[in-house]
Amino acid sequence: MTLRPLALVAAAAAAATALAGCSVVADVRDRVQARPSVTVSPQPPPPGSEGLDRFYEQGLEWSDCSGAECATMTVPLDYAEPAGGTIDIALLRVPAKRAGQRIGSLVVNPGGPGGSGVDYARAADFIVGPGVRAAYDVVGFDPRGVGRSAPIDCLTDTQLDAFLGSDPTPDDTAEQRSFARGAADFARACGTTAGPLLPHVSTEDVARDLDVLRAVLGEEKLTYLGKSYGTYLGATYADLFPEQVGRFVLDGVVAPDLTSEEINLGQAKGFELATRTWADYCVDEGDCPLGDSVDTVMENLREFLTDVDERPVPKTGDGQVPQLTEGWASLGIAAAMYDQGAWRTLVDALDDAVAGDGTALMQLADQYADRNPGGGYAGNIMEVIYAVNCLDKPESDSVEEHARLAEEAAAEAPTWGPYLMWSSLPCGYWPVPPAGEPHLVTAEGAEPIVVIGTTRDPATPYEWAVRLRDQLAEAALITYDGDGHTAYTRSNACVDDAVDAYYLEGTLPEDGLRC
Repeated sequence: MTLRPLALVAAAAAAATALAGCSVVADVRDRVQARPSVTVSPQPPPPGSEGLDRFYEQGLEWSDCSGAECATMTVPLDYAEPAGGTIDIALLRVPAKRAGQRIGSLVVNPGGPGGSGVDYARAADFIVGPGVRAAYDVVGFDPRGVGRSAPIDCLTDTQLDAFLGSDPTPDDTAEQRSFARGAADFARACGTTAGPLLPHVSTEDVARDLDVLRAVLGEEKLTYLGKSYGTYLGATYADLFPEQVGRFVLDGVVAPDLTSEEINLGQAKGFELATRTWADYCVDEGDCPLGDSVDTVMENLREFLTDVDERPVPKTGDGQVPQLTEGWASLGIAAAMYDQGAWRTLVDALDDAVAGDGTALMQLADQYADRNPGGGYAGNIMEVIYAVNCLDKPESDSVEEHARLAEEAAAEAPTWGPYLMWSSLPCGYWPVPPAGEPHLVTAEGAEPIVVIGTTRDPATPYEWAVRLRDQLAEAALITYDGDGHTAYTRSNACVDDAVDAYYLEGTLPEDGLRC
């Protein structure tokens, strides 16, 4: 079978979600219970939203939810038929720490597609600056098809284990045909299990849900933090509802005009650059298990993956996945590229794997896949990422075309090119046609939008941030010269101060600010 694309999820999302379960939750609970009620007046639908009044005017009933506040919002299944079926969207709100200085609601999305905004918002103390946390209710939602909001679940856990562990880089005609059968099987399974929801989980659908959320929160304009794929969602929203755009920050950009091929190649080059930077770190540490120069490390890393493809590592510490295959090893290596804090872990994991113990590398892969050690998945990002991507952009079902692109990409990104170019093949067999096309976003009439790009970001290359900033009618670009995926609240005071001032005071950063 095939592998999914590398996820567009903020590097801090998983760590922040884990931290949200610690003692800080009890402290949040105390604040929630003591918080004065906030009067909310739902906002009317914007022009062009005929038939949606009952959704925009609904009242939310918030209840205590493990220290935060939870509610459910109802939206139409199909915005073209608002009188038809509906779905429920799960919401979570962590109230502003200083109710007397409250500015409003800040809606957050960690990316994916398929990342849980509910889990992300629960980690409010770690995903925004202290001043922003004090002044805003941090609100997250699970987009339609994700987590707690009518989740799409294509495969059983055992089937998903096999899917993710399968060969991601077919080497000959027979393997390519097998790969294509697996891609078609996955697409067929999603069509069978998702039912009538499958045609209605596009980014545009979610952006329309986002505007309903703005209205029922009582906000005339939306204040928003989107990371990674969350920037694609935010840019789509801004183009659909420019008059409703408030203070917007898009960090780790995916420009909506990118084609599927451009995204795959961009990520391949981004991960190649990040992996070379990690290789330099590995050499500097003095105990790199793969060699004593960057080129040697990269060559030996590719050789390791080739060897694992032929002879999986026999030990993983996981009874459900007894062997570390190329698919799992690739996910483990990719996971460490999102945050340089994991680089040392990857050095040690590869040292063990070369010696025949893939336990540590499997643990990295579990983190990436939102998988529980020993089996079972905490979320459904591994499946819904396809459901959204396949609706947003057309994809070829030609095996020969993907083979050609994989070969060409290997010239620019020998470690990651074939992996990424094959990854989107299931969309060629998707059971419903794409709802969208790559398109320019100008957001004409919107307030200025802050765009952030990181120069050595593996998942969302810096060039994509420049690309979106150049398209937007009014925007300011912050450049972070650094490593890892996304920049805000990732230990860079220059970025953090600029974003905090924008949220708290409305002070737009200087366009072209470098940090």
